[in-house]
Amino acid sequence: MSECLRIANCSGFYGDRLSAAREMVEGGPIDVLTGDYLAELTLMILLKDRLKDASLGYARTFLRQLEEIAATCAARGIKIVVNAGGLNPAGLADAARALYRKLGVQAVVAHIEGDDLMPKLAELQARGEPLAHLDKGVPLSTLAAPVLSANAYLGAWGIVAALERGADVVICPRVTDAALTLGPAAWKFGWKRDDWDRLAAGVVAGHIIECGAQCTGGNYAFFKEVKDLRRPGFPIAEMRPDGSFVITKHAGTGGLVSVGTVTAQLLYEIGGPEYPNPDVTARFDTIQLADDGPDRVLVHGVRGEPPPPTTKVCINYFGGYKNSMTFVLCGLDIEEKARLAEEVLWELVGGRERFAETRVSLRRADHPNPERNEEAFAYLTITVKDPDAQKVGRAFANKIVEMALANYPGFFMTSPPSSESQFGVYWPALVPASAVDQRVVIGEETIPIPPTEPPARFTPPPAPVRASAAALGGPTRATPLGAVCGARSGDKGGNANVGLWTRTDSAYRWLAAWLTAERLRTLMPEAAALAIDRFEFPHLRALNFVVKGLLGDGVAASLRSDPQAKSLGEYLRAKHVPIPETMLRDDR
Repeated sequence: MSECLRIANCSGFYGDRLSAAREMVEGGPIDVLTGDYLAELTLMILLKDRLKDASLGYARTFLRQLEEIAATCAARGIKIVVNAGGLNPAGLADAARALYRKLGVQAVVAHIEGDDLMPKLAELQARGEPLAHLDKGVPLSTLAAPVLSANAYLGAWGIVAALERGADVVICPRVTDAALTLGPAAWKFGWKRDDWDRLAAGVVAGHIIECGAQCTGGNYAFFKEVKDLRRPGFPIAEMRPDGSFVITKHAGTGGLVSVGTVTAQLLYEIGGPEYPNPDVTARFDTIQLADDGPDRVLVHGVRGEPPPPTTKVCINYFGGYKNSMTFVLCGLDIEEKARLAEEVLWELVGGRERFAETRVSLRRADHPNPERNEEAFAYLTITVKDPDAQKVGRAFANKIVEMALANYPGFFMTSPPSSESQFGVYWPALVPASAVDQRVVIGEETIPIPPTEPPARFTPPPAPVRASAAALGGPTRATPLGAVCGARSGDKGGNANVGLWTRTDSAYRWLAAWLTAERLRTLMPEAAALAIDRFEFPHLRALNFVVKGLLGDGVAASLRSDPQAKSLGEYLRAKHVPIPETMLRDDR
């Protein structure tokens, strides 16, 4: 093998660009193709599939991609490592083998098991494991609804074992997203379980490429700098034996790889500087980035620490039903029209208090003296949630229809009445790593994979010296925050994170001094009563905020219009704040 391992990604979620696998295999040299198909919401989708058909529970689109690339990957020796197995990795492995037979292509398909803790939940609780909700602190025993799935986040050593035994394809269940990259790198370079710095680098590489084109210009705050966003290329991590690596993409593809696009992805869905995985804790405050040429960013200096003794578990249960309807309000007296519609609706359905949870949102998109009809529109959205499907189903929606000829002038809705939809609730918890029995199944062999045991003693690497924050003097100008910083936001269960970064040292010093957690609350009234954690990342010139409870019980159960907090960063960048004029000149 060469001294560089080119690990490509072809999927950031279940539903990503179908042609990406073929594009990555045929677009240039790669050694490993990875695909991330899972998210907390995806597991709920797969769970519903499996409840309908026990043979399902995996990402079916992977088979369509595999059919296009199987022969080429076999001919070129490209390994395939994906977490498309979801809740049924054995089922997907069988389907993949059948596909290879149909194509007449020889390949060794392995799969990983052991993430499913459903059979062990009662035993774990009986021996004193509370499986307490990570954000709320309440034990799982307080949950009245039945648990439908419980999947531990597995690490990378099962992938390593499968590749060591000659697997060409490794089908994973709920492994950490970063494990898909760390596993091949640890296999290729022979990294040991206590090579903390190198393992941490593998985790960082995996975190950068796991979301596909999101690190190659997709969803980038400064998107106008990206030459071609119609079809951005997917990312490649060129891993080296010492743990350093370069993020790039195939030549001639759209998008952009820059220090900025990589920084943005590093801030996506993280918490503090310590980023725990089952194999290692990566120190994100040690990451250093450098321009390595067009569409190439060198990542180096990553330090690592032993992993925690616990493993995160994704528990899901069905929480009930919800429904939502949106009134269109037009022209004058918007506030009064909204008030009338809401008061009448609650009276017709028997009172707002009948529902377990409600949310009312008035979005003012109307303009004074509108030039076009649509410029006079505002939108009143009313959402209800309840364990009783009948309360929130057509009985709710039909009452809104009854109002159509007997309410405010210009009444109409954005959609016809709808039935209720069932929603799941995400319950994050921890279990001892020793409670997880990870196994690799390859041919007739089943290989147990023990967890990584943290050492009795370890001296952590020193934290980087923090840049001295400086509140710049002189005149200021009310300017959008996005004039001096980018942002990337996302969901972490019921919490939302938003990372903001700058492109100059002076801008970072100002941002670190000015943007406190308290000031963030003033910018974002929705978080006024919520706890906010604030973290500094000097090497990245970045701050990260975790807003606790903003998303309620998580993506599927949230009543927010943006339940995954994807727009939160851009919302903050649009806020006008007093920025020193000298900094605005320097940041051009």
